[in-house]
Amino acid sequence: MTIEEALKTALQYEAKVRKVYENAVSEANDPVAMKVFRVLAQEEQEHLDYLNDRLAELKETGKLTPEKLRSVIPSKKAIAEGVAKLKGAVTDKRSERELDLFRAALQVETETSNFYKRMVEELGPEGKEFFSRFVEIEEGHVSIVQAEIDALTGSGYWFDFREFDLSPSG
Repeated sequence: MTIEEALKTALQYEAKVRKVYENAVSEANDPVAMKVFRVLAQEEQEHLDYLNDRLAELKETGKLTPEKLRSVIPSKKAIAEGVAKLKGAVTDKRSERELDLFRAALQVETETSNFYKRMVEELGPEGKEFFSRFVEIEEGHVSIVQAEIDALTGSGYWFDFREFDLSPSG
């Protein structure tokens, strides 16, 4: 796969994930779940914008310049530490519907993360440099979604995004 093909494929993955989150916002009843879905939908839109810009640059100049890709989602390590601190604190009482929505999100986030991991391995130094940040971000998304699933299934802890500052300026 070429870098251009990888960018086009990444756009498809990101659009699919964004759509899952947008649908989840409209289907969820719980305000916390809606907030989580809304924040992740916005982040996926930012990924789409970034990838479109990089693809346009590649087509125009023949070069791909990785620019800083920001994320409001804490690192996978920070998420794991937050979950460990909250373990046993609260049992979540949200609906089965939210659980289904988070499970659907976990599936597409995992697929997307796996795609980026393959690109890091298969595309050589250029692909590794470009797609490594996506791997980090998507692993954070997977961790957030898994933590919400754990909370909904009564695994003994609550993980609420309010532990982290998700405001666009934060």
